[in-house]
Amino acid sequence: MSFFPKISFQYEVEEYLTKVFRNNELIAALGTQEAENKYQSLLSHLSHPPGFTTVRVNTHLASVKHVKKLLFEEIQKQFNGLCVPVLEHPKLQDVLLIPVIGPRRDLNKHACEVIVGAQCGYAVLRGAHVYVPGIISTSRFVKAGDLVSVYSDIEGKCKRGAKEFEGVKVFLGNGISELSRSEIFSSSAPLKGLGIRMIEPVYLSPSFDNVLPNHLFLQNLPSVVVSHILNPQPGEKILDMCAAPGGKTTHLATLMHDQGEVIAMDKIANKVKKIKQNAKLLQLNCIKAFCYDGTKALSIEKREDKQEGPPFLPESFDRILLDAPCSGMGQRPNMVYSSTLKEVTSYQPLQRKLFTVAVNLLKPGGVLVYSTCTITLSENEEQVAWALKAFPCLQLHPQEPHIGGEGMKGAGLTLDQLKLLQRFDPSGVTWQGMDINSLQDSREDDLISLANKDCIGFFIAKFIKSNSK
Repeated sequence: MSFFPKISFQYEVEEYLTKVFRNNELIAALGTQEAENKYQSLLSHLSHPPGFTTVRVNTHLASVKHVKKLLFEEIQKQFNGLCVPVLEHPKLQDVLLIPVIGPRRDLNKHACEVIVGAQCGYAVLRGAHVYVPGIISTSRFVKAGDLVSVYSDIEGKCKRGAKEFEGVKVFLGNGISELSRSEIFSSSAPLKGLGIRMIEPVYLSPSFDNVLPNHLFLQNLPSVVVSHILNPQPGEKILDMCAAPGGKTTHLATLMHDQGEVIAMDKIANKVKKIKQNAKLLQLNCIKAFCYDGTKALSIEKREDKQEGPPFLPESFDRILLDAPCSGMGQRPNMVYSSTLKEVTSYQPLQRKLFTVAVNLLKPGGVLVYSTCTITLSENEEQVAWALKAFPCLQLHPQEPHIGGEGMKGAGLTLDQLKLLQRFDPSGVTWQGMDINSLQDSREDDLISLANKDCIGFFIAKFIKSNSK
């Protein structure tokens, strides 16, 4: 039985997804009941956080063994001596995995309540404390030092400063208020800083606020896999087309031993600033970040010799990562998906524009990796089918490491083609959470296998551009 309700969608989006996951190819392969069971399981898992916190070690500055030791000590300190293991991933040598304890069903709820926004709530479920900007309402007499129960307003209907809220709210756990109600809501200027220190979260994950910031980067498991699949080499020229906030960009630079050139682009200035901050924090010098629209990054005119940034001439890059803007339906946890059908279906044409630019910017013999953090066919397998028809120079290529499942049926791809794709799909996970006893009784191999499955929804395709014109 799920701890939280299944993710909910607007009616038109729900109808759209139902057709996707009951498509004829899928029904023919699995049968109606099995296809329906998988879909319902997926909806349940999307509303819960992944079963593991994934941390990428900045191997440019420290060894995995060293960081593992420091992280284990930090987690013991945060969890008051509770012995939660830090696991090394056997196929991703720069990844550490921390099992998430929960959901904890035996927590007592307090009379004083704090309501937070949905995004703040999702962060709490993955180990964060509550910061003041995320607080929407509190009970009437909350004082600094009070024990409070924290709830998420998943539908966004609570009014700021309300003294009580009877709408749909999801219990996130208990904490200690760092401020009084009047301090939170009476200030004329927006407050920053810690609002509620979580002491009994429903899901127990470590907080990474100022924890080894030079040595660690919090990333979902499939997001780490992507950079390994692109496999950049020292001295190469790499393009990360839609790079913010820079997790994959900095990973690519690390895998290249900071030798070569990683061009990172994003069209939002604040996000580009974040990429530069992350590169500086992790002491990576080969990254050059530009505020630029990737759909316009191809130039057919001669460039100035000293011009570093976009637009670029055709065949300028050895490898390209297109982690495309997408509908984001694979993100976890998410209990209410608010986008309209028009918004969901708007991504496919944008992805094709970016893809077309990427193919033109790639050198013959070069590698193009396309990825999304969503679950639809139209943004994933259908894009692969389209690309193979639109660009005869492209060939699907095996992925290493191959940790996720194969592609989903429904886009007309052959079984061999589907096996070359990776679709991370948490619907196959049967467990309903982990307590400290079951964790201690589990074999490490079983935990790693579970971490590979119980992650966000994600999709990866790898193409090679042939040398023939």
